[in-house]
Amino acid sequence: MRKIQVITDSCSDLSQELLDSYGIDYCRMNTVYKDRETPASLLWEYYTPRELYDIMRGGDRILTTQVPPEEFNRVFTVYLEQGYDIIYVGCSTKQSGSVNTAQLIAKKILPNYPEARIVCIDSLNASMGEGMLAIRAAELVREGKAINEIADIITDLRNRVHQYVTVHSLDALRRAGRVKGSAAFFGNLMGVKPILISDADGVQTPIKKVKGRMNSFAELVNQIKETVVDPENQTVYLAHADCSEEEIDALKGMIREKIPCRDIVCVYIGPIIGASIGPDAVGLWCYGDEITYRVGEAK
Repeated sequence: MRKIQVITDSCSDLSQELLDSYGIDYCRMNTVYKDRETPASLLWEYYTPRELYDIMRGGDRILTTQVPPEEFNRVFTVYLEQGYDIIYVGCSTKQSGSVNTAQLIAKKILPNYPEARIVCIDSLNASMGEGMLAIRAAELVREGKAINEIADIITDLRNRVHQYVTVHSLDALRRAGRVKGSAAFFGNLMGVKPILISDADGVQTPIKKVKGRMNSFAELVNQIKETVVDPENQTVYLAHADCSEEEIDALKGMIREKIPCRDIVCVYIGPIIGASIGPDAVGLWCYGDEITYRVGEAK
């Protein structure tokens, strides 16, 4: 059986420790700031988290790109040349065109490697939701599963990833065109914190609003508590956009108090997701029952 390499992208927000532990590689998107375009490194090679988020705290906007075709070509070719098949777990197609680009590049280069396979999977998620699925794919590789079986398992699993995210300020969402200016102004004035999920189609959408920072943390934990399945055997993932240590410790304490999870893994929200959601955003992820809710339906 051929070797299999799991690849994801900059939206997965996997830390260096997680990438190394599970043998996962990733394709780089780009950030653009003041006409300077740099790869969106999950290893923070071009900006530290504080530098990136301080730019946004100062009122500037950072632009982003999807994975360029030449980046997919570069990374895929590295592994094809070594005799690997590839599973690419990409950001939700509702948020990025990268999976579609990956499919086009795969179709273009595979004739040069007639025995190889590249499977591109729309994760229907972003940030650690996407990262969790890449981790699971890597675990299945280590278990000796075949590429078709892995693809089927990950495809079935993607609607069981539950995301609950809140922001500190609505300004970044306003700059990204996801919140109207007036709504952002009055929302910030009133201390409104939306709770964002990923629906069954991979669309990011608010499901409720709470007032106050600590109340929003409590709501994240309550939502995880209601949806997590078999918590004793699960890792709860916590990703944040340069929050203070005090806030992260407080949130971890809330999780431990209410959810008997096996572990809590904490990572930074990376440059791509961070550019859209803004500094001091924070989210929790776990596996739960199948998500069937879609934007526009009663919840």
